Amino acid sequence: MKNIIVTGGAGFIGSNFVHYVVNNHPEVNITVLDKLTYAGNRANLAGLPADRVNLVVGDIADAELVDKLVKNADAVVHYAAESHNDNSLIDPSPFIQTNIIGTYTLIEACRKYGVRFHHVSTDEVYGDLPLREDLPGRGEGEGEKFTPESRYQPSSPYSSSKASSDLLVRAWVRSFGLKATISNCSNNYGPYQHIEKFIPRQITNILSGIKPKLYGTGKNVRDWIHTNDHSRAVWTILTKGKIGETYLIGADGEKNNKEVLELILQEMGQPKDAYEMVKDRPGHDLRYAIDSSKLRSELGWEPKFTNFEDGLQDTINWYKDNESWWKDEKAEVEAKYANNGQ
Repeated sequence: MKNIIVTGGAGFIGSNFVHYVVNNHPEVNITVLDKLTYAGNRANLAGLPADRVNLVVGDIADAELVDKLVKNADAVVHYAAESHNDNSLIDPSPFIQTNIIGTYTLIEACRKYGVRFHHVSTDEVYGDLPLREDLPGRGEGEGEKFTPESRYQPSSPYSSSKASSDLLVRAWVRSFGLKATISNCSNNYGPYQHIEKFIPRQITNILSGIKPKLYGTGKNVRDWIHTNDHSRAVWTILTKGKIGETYLIGADGEKNNKEVLELILQEMGQPKDAYEMVKDRPGHDLRYAIDSSKLRSELGWEPKFTNFEDGLQDTINWYKDNESWWKDEKAEVEAKYANNGQ
């Protein structure tokens, strides 16, 4: 694969993938297709070689533009998405347009030109799982996990739009022979993540002298993975994965939101109870947990960031060292949350 398109490559997870490919696969040239909404940032691609990375500002639902780019590509790696649950509860329409119509536009172009397609999705399409404490006879770290065979039960406009796009890709593989794979990943953390998201919001709150915020009781569990491990997994699936298959990406990083927030406070030299409890998100999923054994056994991938505390400290350091990247947006993001009592 000499020429690949990375949609959403100026966003958080997409830009980390672009950095990964540039640093590890010098033979590959990358076209980033990104609409540069509030979640996309040119600065995320700063310092990358101009002869290997080309940013095209455009919409994945623009069929003419997508056709023009895809016909010269060997593969499309599709990260572009509206992805913030809170925003989807306020206005679902951008999620339908980007996540469903945009994905349809891309797979139609890939079908037309026989281009390899990898669809990056989320574990949220499976809904949620019971909290471990609600599972009789289960100890810490045990309990049901999502697998590629898990039933789709999305809870929010965001997750339902991603479930819809997954199903489109599966149908195009079966009906039209689209050369596609799908990955559903657990919650990412790391550099370049927008400060509306849980971990960077709390880090930048502390750096800004604002009390961190915790939804509800904080018992909701997420399965965390460092974004660099996600990038390696996607490349592994793109180059080794079996067409038509779905692979789940996770690093056995289950922690509840209260644990994560207290770790952030501890790592930043604050009392671990120095936070404010705010109203819970409507329909807030209880627990996510990924079984990534298929990816590990069939394709040989393993996570490198196996110590969450170390990865979290690296992330805190990045936000400390890159205040200019997030500072201008901080007041606007917090005002938006405040309007919703969060």
